[in-house]
Amino acid sequence: MSQQAQRALPQSKEAQLRDYTMRLKNNIKAMFENFTEIIKLARVEEDGQLLRATQNEQDHYEMQVRSANIVRAGESLMKLVSDLKQFLILNDFPSVNDSITANVHLYKEMQSGIDSKLMLLRDEMAADLFELEDEYYSSLYK
Repeated sequence: MSQQAQRALPQSKEAQLRDYTMRLKNNIKAMFENFTEIIKLARVEEDGQLLRATQNEQDHYEMQVRSANIVRAGESLMKLVSDLKQFLILNDFPSVNDSITANVHLYKEMQSGIDSKLMLLRDEMAADLFELEDEYYSSLYK
């Protein structure tokens, strides 16, 4: 791989991460603004130019639109989480390699522990077998 390709790869990762950050901020901002506007619409204004029923209908439809915007932003955040997981899985090779190395080390330690226990068990069984053979061959009842 050439040096330019190696330099381009981290820059594309940086651009991807900046895009994720921007999407996160925009979606959170949209949710916050829409929620704030719904709270503002919940207040009843005493004097207005529109009839109360008309104002209530207008507020109702605006609340529906804003709640739909909140849901859309939430779904977009869920998609962002999915994209982040995919990005991490596909681009986090050092972490995967570290995990594999740690597991190999752990399993080698377990293997050496089991080997030493098996060797100890073999030695004890050989000693017991020697004693049993000695007892058998020196017995009067064979």
